[in-house]
Amino acid sequence: MIIQAITFYLFAFVAIGAAVMVISSRNPVHSVLFLILTFFNAAGLFVLLGAEFLAMILVVVYVGAVAVLFLFVVMMLDINFVELRQGFLQYLPVGALIGIILLAELILVTGGYLTSPGFAGPQYTGQGTMQIPPPGQVSNAEALGQVLYTKYIYLFQAAGMVLLVAMIGAIVLTLRSRPGVRRQNIADQIARRPEEAMEVRKIPSGGGA
Repeated sequence: MIIQAITFYLFAFVAIGAAVMVISSRNPVHSVLFLILTFFNAAGLFVLLGAEFLAMILVVVYVGAVAVLFLFVVMMLDINFVELRQGFLQYLPVGALIGIILLAELILVTGGYLTSPGFAGPQYTGQGTMQIPPPGQVSNAEALGQVLYTKYIYLFQAAGMVLLVAMIGAIVLTLRSRPGVRRQNIADQIARRPEEAMEVRKIPSGGGA
């Protein structure tokens, strides 16, 4: 219990501090990095709750989306990387500190799980509403998959169709035809006949092309 409490408070305080730095940092690159740190600590809290599937989704989906967001910020704000490289040594201690914190958290979680198998998981017993599941049951991700693809399969497919329609609608709304811009028309290229693509001319001898 002491290791769980220490790990929880460590993840919680680092997550809150990183979240504050996200909104207070003036450099958008630093804000993105602090946001990634916040996501990692939130994933650690999910692991402590026994929701390893949510932790994995948070890291894989949101951290990947933040990486794409970083690219959009760079493209839209036109950040000068020459100026950022000039202050690299100035921000090196902060980056090293964040890396050390992440490494310590990973070591703490891994060591706690190896020393006590019940380290990660809901610990409410007695009057609580949740209890530790007995060994031999299915995992969290497997149980969620069984529920989604059996009982809620139609709702799951409907949600996927809604997301697909929303994605197609966003593409259609942002796709604009501008005059003077040459675009590739694949249908016209396929329907083009050989006589339209080339022309045979008789050039007299010595007349040149």
